[in-house]
Amino acid sequence: MQWRTITVALLAQNAIAQGMMRFGCSQLTIERLDPLVNPGVVMSPHVHQVVGGNSFQASMNPSSHDLVAESTCTSCTFSEDFSNYWTAVMYFRARNGTYKRVPQFANVGLRAVGGITVYYIPPYDGKTNVTAFKPGFRMLVGDAALQTSSGMQRQLCHRCYTTADNAGVAGISGGAPCTGSDTQSFPPKPCDGGIRTTITFPTCWDGVNIDSPDHKSHVSYPKSGTFESVGECPSTHPVRLPQLMYEVMWDTGSFNDPDLWPEDGSQPFVWSTGDGKGYSQHGDYVFGWKGDSLQRALNARCNNAVCRELKTQTSEEAMRCANSQTAVENVDGWLDHIPGMPEMK
Repeated sequence: MQWRTITVALLAQNAIAQGMMRFGCSQLTIERLDPLVNPGVVMSPHVHQVVGGNSFQASMNPSSHDLVAESTCTSCTFSEDFSNYWTAVMYFRARNGTYKRVPQFANVGLRAVGGITVYYIPPYDGKTNVTAFKPGFRMLVGDAALQTSSGMQRQLCHRCYTTADNAGVAGISGGAPCTGSDTQSFPPKPCDGGIRTTITFPTCWDGVNIDSPDHKSHVSYPKSGTFESVGECPSTHPVRLPQLMYEVMWDTGSFNDPDLWPEDGSQPFVWSTGDGKGYSQHGDYVFGWKGDSLQRALNARCNNAVCRELKTQTSEEAMRCANSQTAVENVDGWLDHIPGMPEMK
């Protein structure tokens, strides 16, 4: 208990120093829907875990779908945030060839049912301003079809927590995301404290388009340096955005029995894309903050989940916001194949 208290205190100090928003979003749904890449398709190619506003559905055309107006609740801490955030889902493949979804757990200092830890980070110099996303804005980072590290976008990685007690913050369980022993691929050994995946989005925008055909070309990384070093945006994408980052905590501890792992000792985790290497993790984002709430919070450099510019709700209220599956199928229990991947029997 004392260790966890110290961890939470250090986390708060780190966020205050950087002036970053960090908050939890509980699980909204786990199913095969992807309104960004496969709009209108019920039973998209692979399973996603989704958080945010409960107007999430197969079709979310920016010209007709208003997340703020159509949502009646959000699974996120800030009650004015009806955005949707989603990623692939991790499965464990047992030695007998069956699969089971790896559950998620709340990040340190947060209370949630699984879900995602969301960060909105202004420039680290403490003075440079950023522009909040516009209504209808959406983007994608990562590639669900990627099978090698070649072509992998920046700052997508896995962190192995070697003990249950160190599943926490920089300085205790490792440095900044995607540094040190973090890996682009799945960790090669059992992780007693679980696996954290980090997904970091581009921070420069063309200033015109709220989307692009590949959901990527309207945004860019800095042309030199990094967001953290306040690197300059390219002339084609001159508008500086906040750094949006996801952290997902996967509770792999119950799958560490060596009798369940492959006989050759190779790692047994698989993304819902069918990728057993780890390179295909990806994140999708559809903006849905009410009015100018996000811009006000960014201007105020709000810290963690405390912000006088924003309305918040209790963890219990956030956890009550959940959708029933539209694409109804079993995504849990021991399965003979990952949903959408019958060839993996």
